[in-house]
Amino acid sequence: MLDLDRTECLRLLAATDLGRVVVSVTGRDYPVIRPVNYVFDEPSQSVLIRSGLGSKLFAVLRSEKAAFEIDGTDPEGGVGWSVIVVGVSEEITNPAELRRIENVGLEPWPPGDKGHWIRIRANTVSGRRIALVAHHEAGYRA
Repeated sequence: MLDLDRTECLRLLAATDLGRVVVSVTGRDYPVIRPVNYVFDEPSQSVLIRSGLGSKLFAVLRSEKAAFEIDGTDPEGGVGWSVIVVGVSEEITNPAELRRIENVGLEPWPPGDKGHWIRIRANTVSGRRIALVAHHEAGYRA
């Protein structure tokens, strides 16, 4: 297992577009986890998600803190990785910023009006790469 530095974590965040947002919601005994498509916004060092009004938006905004996770694998190469972002979540309402991010190319997959932009600031970023070692390389004997 290899810890990834922030630069590599941000590179992986920028290279993918599907992740999971995780928030704790008052009144629930368990966290809420939702898959979302996203874009990583380099200028603000943030994960951007588009959403309509509803439970996901409400939960993220009410929590003010969120975690976001992405992962990937190469089964043939025996490699997998995971990146976790923990940070402040907020709705983006500044008109100048909204004009800037309208062109980042984030089109939500689910149908319907998704006019609300959510940002999770990458305050804390961590990642790991896992590589399987062939049995003979690890000294394995049957």
